[in-house]
Formats: sequence, C-alpha cells, structure tokens
Amino acid sequence: MTLNSTKSIWDFLKQEYEGNEKVKRMQVLNLIREFEMQRMKESETIKQYSDKLLSIVNNVRFLGTEFSDTRIVQKLLVIVRERFESIIEGTIEYFLQAKLKFNQVTKERRKRPNETTLRKEKVSINGVVNPKMR
Repeated sequence: MTLNSTKSIWDFLKQEYEGNEKVKRMQVLNLIREFEMQRMKESETIKQYSDKLLSIVNNVRFLGTEFSDTRIVQKLLVIVRERFESIIEGTIEYFLQAKLKFNQVTKERRKRPNETTLRKEKVSINGVVNPKMR
C-alpha cells in the first residue's frame, strides 16, 4: 500500500490506531462497564477513587461519547454514603437530639415571661412594682 499524500497517511494512521466506529463503540461500552463495576477499596482515599473514575470518564469522552458529570457525582455520593454511613447517621442523630433539646429549652422559655415583657408591665422579676418605671 502506497500512501502519497499527508491526508492518506493521516487517514491510515487514524484507522490503524483509533479503529473504526464498531471498535470505538465496543471500547466505550467496556469503559462504561468498567466505570459501573468500580468499587472503592478499604485502603483507598476518596481522592484516589475519584481520580480512577475520572480517568475512565476521560477515556470515554476522548472516544467521542458524552458522559454526564451528574453520573460521576451520583457514583461518588453512593460510595461516600456507604463508606461513612455510620458517621453520617451518628451525626444526624446528634443533631436531632440537639434540636430536641433546643426545642425543649425554647418551649420552656416561652412558658415563662421574659424580662422585656415584665418591664413593659412595670413589674420586676420578683413581682414587685419597679419604682423607676412609674
């Protein structure tokens, strides 16, 4: 095979190294399957895991296929939730208890008259009329 022009050389190299559309589709399918099958190892950090996912996604995009950022974020959130579920649940439980305590305190404060209300009524906290307020 004789290649006379730069275009013919380019087309030949493109076909040789990139493959035809069928090969590209198979590569994309394999990469997407690899993305879906990825699991975070116990020894891996979130940064290492996300770098691995982004490498796969970049290869998919390089082959000309769209891959949404939303899907990447969903995958990361699922893994983070699974890995740190006990911490998340503990934190939520803590804040729920803190909220209950806060609500109980505010209910108790609402039941008692506050100092501003007492001043408006010209009564001190002890129930004695404040002479300065007359």
